[in-house]
Formats: sequence, C-alpha cells, structure tokens
Amino acid sequence: MSQDRRLVVGLGNPGDKYRYTRHNIAWLVLDAFADRVNWRGGGKKRDAAMVHAGRVLGLDLVMAKPDTFMNESGIAVRKLLAAERVPLTALLVVVDDFSLPFGTLRFREGGSAGGHNGLTSINEELGTDKYPRLRVGIGDPRQSGTAHQHVLGEFTAAERLRLPEVEVATGEAIEMWARSGLNKAATAFNGWALPEPEAGSAADPANLPKPGEVDGPAGADGIRKTSHGWRKILGRDKADREG
Repeated sequence: MSQDRRLVVGLGNPGDKYRYTRHNIAWLVLDAFADRVNWRGGGKKRDAAMVHAGRVLGLDLVMAKPDTFMNESGIAVRKLLAAERVPLTALLVVVDDFSLPFGTLRFREGGSAGGHNGLTSINEELGTDKYPRLRVGIGDPRQSGTAHQHVLGEFTAAERLRLPEVEVATGEAIEMWARSGLNKAATAFNGWALPEPEAGSAADPANLPKPGEVDGPAGADGIRKTSHGWRKILGRDKADREG
C-alpha cells in the first residue's frame, strides 16, 4: 500500500430505519463526501464494512462504514487496518458526540470512549485508545429524554435543514486531516460551529413546524407527526448492539 494512504471510518448502524438517526451522522458525512468525489454506489462490501477506496482530490483514501452495528465497530476497524496495512496515525474515526452542540466539530488524537459504545468496541479490539478521531456534535440528550433515545432518535426538522452544512464542513475537515495532519486540521476546525440561521430562511426557528404538525418535535410521549403518520422515536427497547 502507498505510504500516504489514509483510512477514514465512520461509525453508525446499518439499515434504512437508522439512516437519519443522530447516531448515524458520521455515515451521512461519508456519504456526502463520496458524492462530492463521484464515488458511485454504496461501496464494496469487505472487512465487515462497506468500503470506497481510490485516489481522489490528490489523496489516497479508504472510507468505510462498518456494517457490524455500533457495538461491534471495532471488528471492522481491526480488519480494515490489517487489510490496508496503515498505522494508527493514518486512521481517522468519525463519531457522533452528544456532549457537543449540534454540528460542532472536535479533533482528538486519542482518549477514552466517553461512554460511546462504538469507541469502546474499537478500544477493546485494538487494545489502545491512541488513534485520531473526529467528533461531530449531535446536541444535548436532555432535549430528547434519555441519551439512548437521543442518539437513536431522528434529527429534528431544524437539524435536517442544516445537515448539508455540517456534512460539507466535516468533509472539508476530513480532507485537511488527510492532507495536512491532525494538528493543522484541529487548528482549523476545532472552533467551527454552525452560524446562526438568517431571519426568514427555511432554517429560521420561526418558520419550523410546531408540535402536532408534520415534522414537528415529538410530544412528551415520544410520538411525533411525520408525512407517513404518527411515529414513536426509537427508545430503550431496541437491542443493545445498536446503541
């Protein structure tokens, strides 16, 4: 393998019902990056992941989405590192983080899992927590009830309107990491946050759906109205492997 190859792994859960849940924001970021560089299709299935690989933007990149469910993400990361023969410094794990405001970005060179089951699995499989990660904020779980409900809940209407901005910024952060290294990427993006929406824009809170309206926020019972009817957000009764 080339010495400048970089491996980017986004953590999430497979399946359409998880696509727009907060736990899958890293997958949305990688999908948007793949569209940007004209990688077509969902990638090639190998090493317990869906993988895109090739030279794009002058970079030798491998981008992978583990299909093991969140709690076994480390299996895919271990297999991908072995297959690509890259050092831990050439690995970037993109992960959701509810300790950060929605859309906020933070690079870290290592550290504990912080209660994130995907990172816990990686730490256990690799026997170390010393690898770069890019944390993408998904907001305070107290807005949705429990942390479990928050991460497995879908983005609000306001958040969905702003996801493209988050995807673009995170994609640029990944590119800078691959091109210039962790320190420069952290300097450039660790202070990044979504700008306030313009008054009168689609993202203006005054124009967003109200409780009881289609795509409005969920009520106290965890049920919200969607274009397909009333829907209860995912909660604690889902299998632990998804969390």
